Amino acid sequence: MKNLILFFCILINTISFAQSTIKGKITSQGMPMQQANIVLKNTKNATISNEDGSYSIKNITAGNYEVLASYTGFKPQRKSITVIDSTEIILDFDLKENNTLDEVVVTGTLKPVSRLESPVPVEVYKPTFFKKNPTANIFEALQNVNGVRPQLNCNVCNTGDIHINGLEGPYTLVLIDGMPIVSGLSTVYGLSGIPNSLLERIEIVKGPASSLYGSEAVGGLINIITKNPKNAAIFSADAFSTSWGEVNIDLGFKANIGKSASVLTGVNYFNYSNPIDNNDDNFTDVTLQDRISVFQKWNFNRKSNKLFSMAGRFFYEDRWGGELQWEKKYRGGDEVYGESIYTKRWELLGAYELPVSEKMLFSFSYTDHDQNSVYGDIPYLAKQRIGFGQLTWDKKLNNHDLLFGTAIRYQYYDDNTTATTEADVNWIPSVFVQDEINLAEKHKLLLGARYDYNNNHGSIFTPRLAYKWKVNDNNILRFNTGTGFRIVNLFTEEHAALTGSRDVIVLEELKPERSYNANLNYLKKIYTKNGNFIGWETTAWYTYFTNSIIPDYDSNPNQIIYKNLNGHAVTKGISTNIDMVFNNGLKMILGATYMDVTKTENSITTQQILTEKFTGTWAISYRIPKYFLDIDYTGNLYGPMRLPLLGALDPRKEYSPTWSIQNIQFTFNKLKNFEIYLGIKNLLNWTPNKGNPFIIARANDPFDKNVQFDTNGNVQATPDNPYALTFDPGYVYGPNQGIRSFFGLRYTLK
Repeated sequence: MKNLILFFCILINTISFAQSTIKGKITSQGMPMQQANIVLKNTKNATISNEDGSYSIKNITAGNYEVLASYTGFKPQRKSITVIDSTEIILDFDLKENNTLDEVVVTGTLKPVSRLESPVPVEVYKPTFFKKNPTANIFEALQNVNGVRPQLNCNVCNTGDIHINGLEGPYTLVLIDGMPIVSGLSTVYGLSGIPNSLLERIEIVKGPASSLYGSEAVGGLINIITKNPKNAAIFSADAFSTSWGEVNIDLGFKANIGKSASVLTGVNYFNYSNPIDNNDDNFTDVTLQDRISVFQKWNFNRKSNKLFSMAGRFFYEDRWGGELQWEKKYRGGDEVYGESIYTKRWELLGAYELPVSEKMLFSFSYTDHDQNSVYGDIPYLAKQRIGFGQLTWDKKLNNHDLLFGTAIRYQYYDDNTTATTEADVNWIPSVFVQDEINLAEKHKLLLGARYDYNNNHGSIFTPRLAYKWKVNDNNILRFNTGTGFRIVNLFTEEHAALTGSRDVIVLEELKPERSYNANLNYLKKIYTKNGNFIGWETTAWYTYFTNSIIPDYDSNPNQIIYKNLNGHAVTKGISTNIDMVFNNGLKMILGATYMDVTKTENSITTQQILTEKFTGTWAISYRIPKYFLDIDYTGNLYGPMRLPLLGALDPRKEYSPTWSIQNIQFTFNKLKNFEIYLGIKNLLNWTPNKGNPFIIARANDPFDKNVQFDTNGNVQATPDNPYALTFDPGYVYGPNQGIRSFFGLRYTLK
């Protein structure tokens, strides 16, 4: 009897503890994925894949299970299995990239919504897109986004702004986590030094968004979304150097502060200290820079699971450009020409979801910007402080998705120019409302309006309307229309007013610009039988401006004249993006834009200066799993644009040629947690001096000591100055940096 009992005990024990192992590989397009997460649902069993994509989960008892494999930026994949007895189960996963057409976006409507469901078309770009052509700042990274062009405004200091659909930088609002902290002075410097290690995605809206975001969102907006510390890697590092001597380092750290908070820290450092003059004008081709930026973001864990996050950034940069023999001892003098800019900037932003039953969110930001700069012997000392607070209430009623909001903006600005006789202090209160109406299963209508009050300009009202027709899951049609406005801060936005020897003439008190916009957007998704994907998106737009403030370089070659346009300006065009993913490892992102940007005054229509007729962009990637190798070929193409000349005798070309910058990169990712990348930038070695006698006018006499003027102030042609020119570095439309190689290393610990 005892032996029988013992036998049954052994049998029961054997049955109870008969355990299995699940093992396999995690890949994407044949390439092993290390650090992927594998979870046995409804159990405590979980693991991560190793450097060759392999994983193993042991000691699994009999039963039915669901196995989940996931990786950031890829669609999670689930598989069901049945474990019967002690055995080894092979379960492989091939993850697909999470197509950006399905991303959750917040920019178009100020609330999280699937990009496919948003009535406002929003473009989304993930860090993987920008890694195809690594850059030292987001300003340069945007060169491969269709319809978006980083525009350099000065050959000496290399400052610039972002053009969207041909509109100047001041028409583009740049946000960080939805907060408008990149404006005014920082339109020139704000896109530098944002650590790439903190970047979650960039959302871009083309066309006016003033009804939600106020002034500066006339041409479009760029929203830089930073990572949630919960989803970030424990540590990441990305460093690269170029053959020109540039060094860029990005570091990211994550830590949990008990159970109450998580914190993410990012540090960016960039240095370029190697004066190069390939065009032989005795001026630096590229501005020398020493820059550091530190960004920290906190997420607090509340019992209610409501949002509470805060972030801050410190930015410091020392940049100079000018004659090769310039040293800091010449700063502000007239012996050797140099443009030296010291920038110090603090930023604070946060979001707090109120502890009430309704969905109410309070967002806030504050920036303090101090700029100490000299342009030759002309100092420009400026301080700017911007405070912003916004309260929104998100309320759903039947088929209405309502958003109510109120905001207040504090602006302080002071500089040493004659245009600012005293500090400008302004409080701008605003209220806005938005109603997203589900008319039917496939039809959605969005109505919105905003009211702003400005001390200098009074009441400003901006309505908008959006309509979305979801024909089916693969075809979506959107129509958007609305108005916008922009209040001008001349010297903070128009950097050309500070550099060179042209006199700045403001003929009148500048009134706010107004715009009226309509655009039509069509999105189509195509899935082939063999697993390939094609996404096609086309947008046609028309924007009409009144009170436009367009700098006049033509009336007098010695002046830049600012006034409200006595007429109107128009930008119109069509843009197409094609995103293709093939199951053989090939990916292609192609973009093309045709636009017509004109101004009409006194019944005469002319093409606006520094606006191209057409652009093209591409990013072609191919993965070779056998060699653990990714190849990325990126580039852009720009059509001719009209350039600012200094008079009838100026020998430089009035229009730029059609030009292109192309890059290639090779990334090797077999080593655990590491990526090694190298490549060549500007393969064609294109620079703006090709085909021109010179780029900077009178580079040999930057203080105009040998320029002769007549009694009316006009420059006289002399043997020393046969073209009757003054010193001017404003003839610029592209980077002066030629071909260069780069080498970099990335490390990620999840």
